[in-house]
Amino acid sequence: MTVKQISVFLENKPGKLADFTDVLSANKIDMRALSLAEAADFGIARILVDDVYNASTVLKDAGYIFSITKVLAVEMPDEPGALSGIIRILGDNGINLEYMYAFTAPKKNSAYMILRVADNEAAIEALGKHGIRPVCHDDLID
Repeated sequence: MTVKQISVFLENKPGKLADFTDVLSANKIDMRALSLAEAADFGIARILVDDVYNASTVLKDAGYIFSITKVLAVEMPDEPGALSGIIRILGDNGINLEYMYAFTAPKKNSAYMILRVADNEAAIEALGKHGIRPVCHDDLID
């Protein structure tokens, strides 16, 4: 079970991120999570949204360059050591973590971790052996 993430390429100039979020807002697209990585000339905004199809249509019409990537989302306790346990399981199973980001869940004392790995199925299997199950897109939106 994976979640679709949209990665949008943005110029690294003042106002470009605001322009991007304005497009989402004007089209009533709700961002559930955002991660921003930057380089000298451009940045990559990685987002989870309520409606991937609508968001991709809007972004295409607005002229943005983007890709859709399947990532893992896991719910974890919002407490010290929870992340360490997940990362340790991946490492012990030879699964390289390319990047990750987190956001709090509506449920008290929980957080969601978004994980980008080379092999989603291997990660799902390794985490599942420890009782950690990925969540689906609908779990993130509710």
